[in-house]
Amino acid sequence: MIAMKIRLFAIAILIISILLSFFVLKNTEEGTYPFTFGLDLVGGSHLVYSADVSELESFEIEESMQALVNVLEKRLNPNGTSEVQVRTEGASIFAEGTNEQRVIIEIPNVTDPEEAKKLIGQIPLLEFKLALSQEELTELAASTAGGEATIQQLLLVGVITESDLFKDSGLTGRYVEKATVQQEQTSRQNVVSLNFNAEGGKLFGELTRNNIGEIMAIFLDGVLISDPVIQQAIFGGQAQITGNFTLDEAQELARNLNYGALPVPISLISTQTISESLGSDVLEGGIKAALFGLITVMVFLIIIYRLGGVVASVSLAVFVILLLSLFKWFGIVFTAAGIAGFIISIGMAVDANILIFERIREELATGKQMKSAIQTGFARAWLSIRDSNLSSIITAIILFYMTTSLVQGFALAFGLGVVVSMFTAITITRTFLLAIVPEKIEDKKTRKRFRSLLAGSIIK
Repeated sequence: MIAMKIRLFAIAILIISILLSFFVLKNTEEGTYPFTFGLDLVGGSHLVYSADVSELESFEIEESMQALVNVLEKRLNPNGTSEVQVRTEGASIFAEGTNEQRVIIEIPNVTDPEEAKKLIGQIPLLEFKLALSQEELTELAASTAGGEATIQQLLLVGVITESDLFKDSGLTGRYVEKATVQQEQTSRQNVVSLNFNAEGGKLFGELTRNNIGEIMAIFLDGVLISDPVIQQAIFGGQAQITGNFTLDEAQELARNLNYGALPVPISLISTQTISESLGSDVLEGGIKAALFGLITVMVFLIIIYRLGGVVASVSLAVFVILLLSLFKWFGIVFTAAGIAGFIISIGMAVDANILIFERIREELATGKQMKSAIQTGFARAWLSIRDSNLSSIITAIILFYMTTSLVQGFALAFGLGVVVSMFTAITITRTFLLAIVPEKIEDKKTRKRFRSLLAGSIIK
């Protein structure tokens, strides 16, 4: 009864693996689950921005940089289906003590730097300013033209700008979480709803309480985009901008507010492009290396361990199918370094099978029945497999969290491959072996041949 259950389980594994292989091989470039390739494989643009964190406290930097990434990702990838990657990097060893922060943006399949910049769009600064009092306007005119010209004249000739008529309130885009267009239930008018973060909500509440009836102008890169009047004190971090907007006007205002809602200002440092031909060569070479390595180790296993090698090869094929399915299902980005990690994880899977079969050989040499030898061999090999793979997983985790993206792709593919290889070696290989090995063979010569076929060596 137990043997029948094991065989049914083995058949189920094979059927699932075949179905997953169709999922892996299916051309879904335009579908829901395509393989996602990194910039180094398909070519594209690599842009580096510098983030100015000089105005932030040290404890605010990490949270602000993460918020910056979230804002840029929403701008570049609003539907979550793009392959655009946005990440941050801290200070380099050449800029220690400067709190230098960088934002890395990678856009696959776009090799024209100017086109890449257009996709990112302008990086504007959003500011909320309060109108100057009459006394402050008089002082401005006096300091600018010695009192010989009015504010209107100074504006007309361009000596001052509209932004100069307002003073900083301390409230900027870094305090804004998002802006959305809504419609009032009673008047059916279009309004723009603003959501501030916790700190911004407190600051906005104080400003509105102390300046009721005053204008709070909103500037985007020095250009006035809205000048609402403060009608009441507003606490809680939520506000509405009204003004008889058409739907297009409200949407444009909300879009501009979201564009400027960057936690910290950023500026472009450098751009780099990778040609599609170079990326395709790297991808083709990586696939060839993976296939050659996989076939080579399968041949090695079959020559050394015979029937056991065949079982290990089938298990190795299942390992590859499972790993590729995970990459495809979760949209994990394949990079050149990731392919290298994938290939090395194949070696880890082979290593686990070798440990298992050597243990089985030792148990068969003591005269144990084949199924008993398999069970004991797996049990004794498990400790070595667990410790070696655990150390590899720890290494992969450290590499992923402590290094740059160039190494993170390798670490992710390698770490995930090691986890899947442990599962296939201990569970799938064991199931297949127990499914094909008979419970007991009475004939001595047949038993000897079968033991030799299983272990790859003549057992007396």
